Amino acid sequence: MTTVALGMPQARQSVLPPRRHTRQLTIGSGRNAVLVGGGAPVSVQSMTTTLTADVDATLQQIAALTAAGCQLVRVAVPSQDDADALSRIARQSQIPVIADIHFQPKYVFAAIDAGCAAVRVNPGNIKKFDDRVGEIARAAGAAGVPIRIGVNAGSLDARLLARYGRATPEALVESALWECSLFEVHGFTDLKISVKHHDPQIMVSAYRLLAARCDYPLHLGVTEAGPLLQGSVKSAVAFTQLLSEGIGDTIRVSLTANPVEEVKAGQHILTSLGLRAPGLEIVSCPSCGRAQVDVLSLTERVAAAFDEFPYPIRVAVMGCVVNGPGEAREADIGVASGNGKGQIFVRGQVVATVPESQIVERLIEEALRLTAEEETS
Repeated sequence: MTTVALGMPQARQSVLPPRRHTRQLTIGSGRNAVLVGGGAPVSVQSMTTTLTADVDATLQQIAALTAAGCQLVRVAVPSQDDADALSRIARQSQIPVIADIHFQPKYVFAAIDAGCAAVRVNPGNIKKFDDRVGEIARAAGAAGVPIRIGVNAGSLDARLLARYGRATPEALVESALWECSLFEVHGFTDLKISVKHHDPQIMVSAYRLLAARCDYPLHLGVTEAGPLLQGSVKSAVAFTQLLSEGIGDTIRVSLTANPVEEVKAGQHILTSLGLRAPGLEIVSCPSCGRAQVDVLSLTERVAAAFDEFPYPIRVAVMGCVVNGPGEAREADIGVASGNGKGQIFVRGQVVATVPESQIVERLIEEALRLTAEEETS
């Protein structure tokens, strides 16, 4: 293989328009507090799948989500046992805990008393919720606890379903703004809104309508998005449209999968849009008949080796020398493989040619060397 000097990679720049102006909320307190809206970075949220009453299991899952980059975590509170567990969970979690309340208004007060950072309520699922808004507003206001009005297509208020016939964008927005108005009457405006639907295009239309009619922060989500691949694609399609228009302050990629995968998908979406500083990014070719190496296997081994790499870095894994050198130019480190060997690139320069069996080990060595040099420079 020919050694070629390709120059230094160029930093990416975001080309998105300015973010939508919103009010700003503080979720949590102290070092763990997260700012939402008002120009703060878009935050990634997920939800635990454990029984909330199983405190140890829930805290373990929150720890795994935190390690993956989750910034806000929601826990379900369908029973008194779950409500009783909130205090310990909120106290020991490293990230702000949001209590998810359906059906029982009393659990809203329990979550506030337990020290949860915020509460999500679904008005369509809480009987006579409107009659309790004044009490909830006073309790949340006194404790400094923001509230998310979470409207879902699958649990829309029966009155609105009767009026619109189905969960249209207009129905979702009307439900959300009606509930906000009830809080506003009591002087409470520490609100965030979501209007979720399983159809990405209906969801996008709803958020566009909502963004034009209020200045509250918005939480983006495609509800019941599906299994890992389908749900990630549906969410990415919807989020990209809205975030590219400056709409959205927190996101959750709702998947029928380990919630850590939700966080990973959310991080990748934000990074791809230039809304988050890149962490580990692997650029790899899809493989073709030119490949002289098992690109899938090599990429999987590289991804596993770099899985917990503590520094932001872009790694290119290429299966041949056609596009390999050019892609490697844009990466921090990379490999262009062929004939049982791999050319190792560092910042556009070929530094070594190694046997295929040594590619992963050499990439790790060069990554560690590169980051050490940057730390001391």
